[in-house]
Amino acid sequence: MGGTSSSKRAAKEERILSTAAALFAQFGYNGVSTREIASSAEVNEVTLYRHYPRKRDLYLAVLSAELNRVQLRGELLTRLAEAQNGRTALACAFELVSTTLLQQPKLVRLLGFSALESSEDINPLLRRHLGELVEIVARYLDPWITRGELRCPNAKTLVITLTAIVLSRGPLNRVFLGEAASLDVLFNTYSEFCLA
Repeated sequence: MGGTSSSKRAAKEERILSTAAALFAQFGYNGVSTREIASSAEVNEVTLYRHYPRKRDLYLAVLSAELNRVQLRGELLTRLAEAQNGRTALACAFELVSTTLLQQPKLVRLLGFSALESSEDINPLLRRHLGELVEIVARYLDPWITRGELRCPNAKTLVITLTAIVLSRGPLNRVFLGEAASLDVLFNTYSEFCLA
């Protein structure tokens, strides 16, 4: 009997999380209320608060769940490891970062809203989940910086910049150019600054 009750609770919690993820990704943290989340998840607000005592707790749980889905693709990592020059390494790093992030469109929108609605409680979460991506890719770019084939103070800065290009591409281009430029165009423009 306890198993059925705990599985119902888990299913309800998953429904709340997935509903909240969709709404937060569409409207941002400030753009949606707990009442709207509860209604869309087909639970009452008291149930939502039983699972997540504060709206912020729910938001952090959503962000954590989406970040947990991020997975590095082995074949892209292998291509980066086998790069023969800085230009190829930079292109492989960008492909790895963009592919990793863009396989989760909901996450990209959540990260965009999180950047705009920044709060200190999000930083450790991002560091914990995205830190691995930054560390791994930076490790492969570091030798090219040391050899002088890539101009950048350090590899982590380079990976963070590549990540920022992916995350900001759509919104900034629509605002300033009226359309979303392709990632390739943005990468090619940026790479000219990095290549020695």
